[in-house]
Amino acid sequence: MQETTNNIGLDYNTEREKLQMPEYGRNVLKMVEKMKEIPDREKRSAQARSIIKVMELLNPQVRQLDNFDHKLWDHLYIIAGFDLDVDAPYPAPSEEELHTRPVPIPMKDEKIKASHYGRNIEKIIGLLIDEPDSEVKTEMIRCLAIYMRQQYLIWNKDSVSDETIFKDIEKLSDYRLKVPEGIKLQQIGGEVNFSRPGMSINVGGSSKGGRNGFRKNKNRRK
Repeated sequence: MQETTNNIGLDYNTEREKLQMPEYGRNVLKMVEKMKEIPDREKRSAQARSIIKVMELLNPQVRQLDNFDHKLWDHLYIIAGFDLDVDAPYPAPSEEELHTRPVPIPMKDEKIKASHYGRNIEKIIGLLIDEPDSEVKTEMIRCLAIYMRQQYLIWNKDSVSDETIFKDIEKLSDYRLKVPEGIKLQQIGGEVNFSRPGMSINVGGSSKGGRNGFRKNKNRRK
């Protein structure tokens, strides 16, 4: 039995040539290779159009792309190793163009000083530093402090004092922004609950009652 198994020529995918477009499978690659051997250009072009239809059936999600027919022909050229002499409705893509590395997006090396506030808070504080002292600036600082307190309570459920928020503003500004004296933040009621992003929120019923809250509302209508 062992001898019989060894004599059988097993063809593993790991030992085959790597597919450039694996979503179309190895059979499409074989079809393309056979098509390239057709000596007559007109028949070769007709076979290429037939392969395009097969590729569309095998990869239907390509239809969601803009100008998907053009994309299919580009894929055909890639499968053929850019060695394809047919009458195509679109110009042949260049290998260099498709293999060009994307331009890297510059990333900021500066770390966020306080992750629970986020980078946008730091940007706002940076803008406020350059603002001349005025009643408008004082009000802007107060609004910023209120927002920062909300962000603080999202990630830290304990209560936070106004003084803590004011100190955070000055610290994030490297002490270049002074919080004017006498600023008071609005009081937050005990029933207010700030949820973290992505957490489920009970909509349409009381926060305590769930379905019972819905039943109470239903009874009221009666």
